[in-house]
Amino acid sequence: MNPDATAPRRIRVSAAVITDGDGRLLVVRKAGTTAFMQPGGKPEEGETPAETLARELAEEVGLRVSPDALESLGEFSASAANEPGFEVVADVFRVNIGDQEPVPDAEIAELRWVTAATASGIEIAPLAREFFLPAG
Repeated sequence: MNPDATAPRRIRVSAAVITDGDGRLLVVRKAGTTAFMQPGGKPEEGETPAETLARELAEEVGLRVSPDALESLGEFSASAANEPGFEVVADVFRVNIGDQEPVPDAEIAELRWVTAATASGIEIAPLAREFFLPAG
């Protein structure tokens, strides 16, 4: 028997922790899905985790940030929200967007600023819910 048969399949991503002046966390929902999650995504060939996140933020929510300006918070793992049986392994960065306003673009259907209190009625991806959703 294959000893890895029950091991979760992993998806490597980069994810952003972006908070506003009120301490709320930015979450997005991709078209065709129900869970809100932190902006970010999967790397392309040869990208560093910070480069992946900078590209994804520009594509998904129109935010322009330098990979060098991202503050690494480390690696976090949780169940994947939209892919059952998979675990997401995320390189997570705190991102200061200054006065930029995120707008839904590419595959993003909706974005919201949330705290644990205001997110009670919506589905939040495990990674955001378990590690980054502010109590608020």
